[in-house]
Amino acid sequence: MTVSRGARNLRPRIRDSRLRSIIEVIDDNGAVGVEDLAELLGVSTATIRRDLARLADQGVITRSHGGAMRADVGLEVPISYRRGTAVAQKRRIAAVAATLIGEGAIVGITGGTTTIAVARALAPVRKLTVVTNALNVGMELARHRNIRLVLTGGVCRTASFELSGPIAESTLSGYNLDVAFVGVDGIDVDAGCTTHDDAEARANAALVKIARHTVIVADSSKIGRITFASICPLDLVDQLITDNEADPQAVSRLEAAGLRVVLA
Repeated sequence: MTVSRGARNLRPRIRDSRLRSIIEVIDDNGAVGVEDLAELLGVSTATIRRDLARLADQGVITRSHGGAMRADVGLEVPISYRRGTAVAQKRRIAAVAATLIGEGAIVGITGGTTTIAVARALAPVRKLTVVTNALNVGMELARHRNIRLVLTGGVCRTASFELSGPIAESTLSGYNLDVAFVGVDGIDVDAGCTTHDDAEARANAALVKIARHTVIVADSSKIGRITFASICPLDLVDQLITDNEADPQAVSRLEAAGLRVVLA
């Protein structure tokens, strides 16, 4: 049988969807067996073993006898596997975020799949200066002549494409921003804004520090969640834009703490 080019191009997307599912199952259960994953996803055990080997090589999971487990306490899904999740919600969030920005604004953007959506929504604005520590955000905006783009430099994490470390933090300290759009892995009344990596947290905190206004853009899965490293407390955040599937009780707690929450 001859396989068409379209079918061949579909294979990586199917694999990435399956890898996302495997990560979610392990995140929910802590550990899972090869045979259980094969039955759940409707593929062979050989396919599951190849998938687990790929994820283990990337440091996302740890192989165990007959299965796999979390690599650490806070399991971070690499950005390459997060691109296809909550797409419609992120677009709505980005559309609301773009309404906050007028021509000539100086905008900071951190890494993340929601912030990428924000970058795309901002591109039609006639003239902007964008400061970012995220390679994927930079690549998205570099082709737009109306965008004056500033990349921080620093050490890149393959899980997120974010640049962090002393170079990124030093670069950011020399600028002033009108608005910072910050992606998070969790936002909670007590813990504030958090992410999986401490170096990224420091770079993002540096972005918050130089912004007159800070806007968190996060889909509903991040609301009420706490991850490893603190970016900033809630009192440094002016607004949260999330989607309308966010848990109402979690949203109410954030609003009671004084945070303005917009549901997209």
